[in-house]
Parts: sequence; C-alpha cells; structure tokens
Amino acid sequence: MPQYMLLLRENGEARTKLSPEEMQRVTEKYMAWRKKPFVVDGQRLDEPGRVMAKKNGSAATVTDGPFSESREVLAGYYTIEASSFDEAIKLLHDHPHVDFGSIEVRQVFARPQ
Repeated sequence: MPQYMLLLRENGEARTKLSPEEMQRVTEKYMAWRKKPFVVDGQRLDEPGRVMAKKNGSAATVTDGPFSESREVLAGYYTIEASSFDEAIKLLHDHPHVDFGSIEVRQVFARPQ
C-alpha cells in the first residue's frame, strides 16, 4: 500500500498560549491519533537542528538551524498508509495539528522491487 509523509509545520506561537492542562489534552490527542491503524510512524522533532550544505564545490559546512525567513518550523512528521492521495487527505480530517499549523502531505516514492 502506498505510504505518505505528513510534514507538520507550525509557527510556534499557538502552543505557547496554552495552559498546562490544555497542553496535556493536546498531547493526548496527538498520541491517540498516532495509534490509528493506518499510522506507520511519527515523532515530534526536537529543536534546534543543524543544516549541512556545500556551496560552490567547497567542503560541506554544518551550521545551527534551520533558520528561515518565516516563523514556520518543521515540528514533526507522520508516515501513514493509504490507498490513494485522496484517501490520505481524508484520513487527516481529525488530526490535531491543523489547530496549530499546516500539514504538508507527500507520497513516499516506492522503489521498484
């Protein structure tokens, strides 16, 4: 069955306004969603990260980051299985992350066996 990567992006401000009790309820919603039968994997990403890059053929450099011009950050990911892209989108209807940011959905390239 095809797999889809869900990239969770957020601006980081929405969660900071939650009380500890509200944050606990939100965390429980994420954990419950993770247990759905079509979910293959998923994790929150820790900050800060590092970026490795080469410029103009030089040696690779590693810098703190990622930093972008926007306030949006990659907060986590899920991998799910669905029969089609449309089904993958339908499965997200109750994902708790839509209250805090956006979810980018990408089909995972299936390597020929």
